[in-house]
Amino acid sequence: MRRVVFNQKGGVGKSSIACNLAAIAAARGRRTLVVDLDPQGNSTHYLLGKPASGLKDTVADLLEQTVAFTVFNRRPDEFVHATPYENLFVLPSSPELDFLERKLEAKHKIYKLREALKKLGDNFDDIYIDTAPSLNFYSRSALIAAERCLIPFDCDDFSRQALYSILGEIKDIQEDHNENLVVEGIVANQFQARASLPRQLVGELIEEGLPMLPVRLSSSVKMKESHQANKPLIHFAPKHPLTLQYVDLFRVLQGEKVEAETLV
Repeated sequence: MRRVVFNQKGGVGKSSIACNLAAIAAARGRRTLVVDLDPQGNSTHYLLGKPASGLKDTVADLLEQTVAFTVFNRRPDEFVHATPYENLFVLPSSPELDFLERKLEAKHKIYKLREALKKLGDNFDDIYIDTAPSLNFYSRSALIAAERCLIPFDCDDFSRQALYSILGEIKDIQEDHNENLVVEGIVANQFQARASLPRQLVGELIEEGLPMLPVRLSSSVKMKESHQANKPLIHFAPKHPLTLQYVDLFRVLQGEKVEAETLV
């Protein structure tokens, strides 16, 4: 399964959601890959820590060979790096993505990521794609390459207004490039259950018929501590309430039943 975590608004938790869901999948025995398409490389640093600095063989190198004059291109799996966690791998980001974007776009390489990930699908049960906070060439490539799309929402009115634009952009991608792309749902992140505004916004979105997922991810300093430790929550704090919410979200996305009382 190829799943993209996408929102063109920054600070909504795309990297955290992609990496933590991927880590849970890997902990369950599923061979799992995180593809980091954000030049900032937050997912890469989260999963690899200090070794992420100065990496060779990145997603930029993989894509660059599609526009380079080479006789033989290297296989996509040659750019995949193991993480410290069993079954969890990363196709790392690079700042070079910024410089490469215009060249890829000019040569109409929008489908090359999909070709690469289809090949990698032979080696992995699940592929999670992290995107930059913009609808750029790489985000479009990810939406074209993915089978499922998960949209983080951080419970403020700016994010609400952005949702309508995001869903419209996804519809265009579905109609023009990827009719098999399914929006799995919108996940409320950094949700404060005791505050009236988040509850009101989520309730109104449900009334509008938007595909809100039933699990809400709470706001917690534990996530920041997890980032600092370069450990996904399932390894850093497996019994913490936020970790259990992530597990419930993973189970919902897998089509598993989750007890009503565990949903916020």
